[in-house]
Amino acid sequence: MPQIEREYIETGKIGYVFMDFPLQMHRQAMKASEASFCAGDQGKFWEMHDRLFANQNALNPEDLLKHAEALGLDMTQFKECLDSGKNGAAIRAAVAEGQKAGITGTPAFLFGFMESDNMVKATKKIPGAFPYANFKAVIDELLSTKQ
Repeated sequence: MPQIEREYIETGKIGYVFMDFPLQMHRQAMKASEASFCAGDQGKFWEMHDRLFANQNALNPEDLLKHAEALGLDMTQFKECLDSGKNGAAIRAAVAEGQKAGITGTPAFLFGFMESDNMVKATKKIPGAFPYANFKAVIDELLSTKQ
C-alpha cells in the first residue's frame, strides 16, 4: 500500500476509497470496526484502524477501551459512541455494498471509474493480498483505457 500511495494516490493519478467489511465469522470484528469510527469522530480513524489491525488478538470490549486510551482519545466520548452503536448502520451498509460487488473476504480491492453521480463503477477486482506488481498492472491498465 505505501508504494501505491506514493506512485498513484499522492500524485493524483487515482483516488482511494476505504470501506469497512467486518467478517461475521470474527466475533469482535463489528465492534472493532465501530471503534475505528468512534476514534474517527476524534480525528483518529486511521490510528485506531492500524492499531486494531496490528493487535488482532486484542479486540474484546476492554481491549478497545485500552486502545482508545493509548491513542489519547476522550474516553467519555469514545465510550458513549461505542456503547450507542451509532456507526453500526453505516458499517452494515458498507458490507452490503461490498457483497453486491462480489466481495466475500478481506482484504479485497475494487478498481474502476468515478461516474457523474460520484459513485464508483467497479470494473476490476483483486480478492486478497497480492504483490505490488498485481496492483500496478490493474491500475496501469485502467489508467490507459481512461485516456
